[in-house]
Amino acid sequence: MPRSDAGRDPGRVTGLALDPEIITALQSALPRIAEQTVAAVTIEVPSYSRAFSGRMGRNIETAVRMTLGALVQIAARTEDSIHASPLPAALDAAYELGRGEARNGRSTDALLAAYRVGARASWREMAATAVSGGLPALSVARFAELAFAFIDELSAASIAGHEDESATSGRVRQHYLDQLGQKILTGRSDDTLIAGAERANWQPPSTLTAVLLPIAQTRGLVSRFGESTLHITEDLPEVDASDSLALLFVPDMGGAARAELMQRLEDRTAIVGPPREWMQARSSYDRALRTRALVPTGTKGPVDSDDYLVQLILTADEQALADLRQRTLAPLSDLRGATAERLEKTLLSWLLHLGQRDRVAADLYVHAQTVRYRMSQVRDVYGDQLNDPRTVLELIVALSASE
Repeated sequence: MPRSDAGRDPGRVTGLALDPEIITALQSALPRIAEQTVAAVTIEVPSYSRAFSGRMGRNIETAVRMTLGALVQIAARTEDSIHASPLPAALDAAYELGRGEARNGRSTDALLAAYRVGARASWREMAATAVSGGLPALSVARFAELAFAFIDELSAASIAGHEDESATSGRVRQHYLDQLGQKILTGRSDDTLIAGAERANWQPPSTLTAVLLPIAQTRGLVSRFGESTLHITEDLPEVDASDSLALLFVPDMGGAARAELMQRLEDRTAIVGPPREWMQARSSYDRALRTRALVPTGTKGPVDSDDYLVQLILTADEQALADLRQRTLAPLSDLRGATAERLEKTLLSWLLHLGQRDRVAADLYVHAQTVRYRMSQVRDVYGDQLNDPRTVLELIVALSASE
């Protein structure tokens, strides 16, 4: 990956033409200065206390010594030197350092703190060495300006590397998460899903709950539900692209947490499926999709698919339901349409209210005597079948489907 040159000002880092004796003294002191610089960073920046230990610590000392050596080389140059400056190579190394720190999970704050502490510690020793070698006060000031301009350039390159790596890693991980969501939707094998989760560095939850809602209403939801939430906006099965729907697979929202989920969605037009074991989350999506077809147009706020279980069951096999209605309601088929419809409503209310005439009358907004008259008509056509539990169950299912 090429190094970003944003913010660079090469003109700030120019040579001082230091005397050879001072250059020799500084070069001789570099191992000691590097060791003291690493020690200072280790003590003052907690994020690096373990990173700089053991063999890694020795490697870091070597890198610091080489970086400070580049600074000494720049200081030794004249402004019109024809030799190539060591600055570009040092900046490339700083850029790669920033990328590595991003991969190791350390923040830019920690990286900048390390630069600040390192600059202070190394300059103190370098200045002392240069002054001991007879460097005049005016030259010390110019050397300080050069040293801190050099550190500024290095830190800027490292931050650029850190930001580029973070952005790239984030895009790559999101790509893998998108792939995982699609694999769950397409019912891939358990081994494939586990491999996809590992590739995305995604810790599988116990369950996933499907939330189906307009793409425009997904803003901010992933942050509400956590980074483990899968967010899918393309190629949703059985959904027309023109519907502009998105799917969230929200982790661990079963049991008591379901009420919290519904509350967080209170300002969204969402359909919420049931919690399912994460590799079987397609069934939660299917439930949400089927519920969507049952929800009245214009419904506001989130819809819990659990509230539609009866309707979902009744519409699971529409042909079977039609056959049940035809067979179970056959005794009423010879009656006029309006009469049959009134008797169907009365019979359903009668069965649901366990034959309590006054409650049936209140439910239908009719007189109790009307209920009595209608039920006598029903008994005329059904006879003793109304005493058969199986017939009663079939009647309730068949009549409920027409409500």
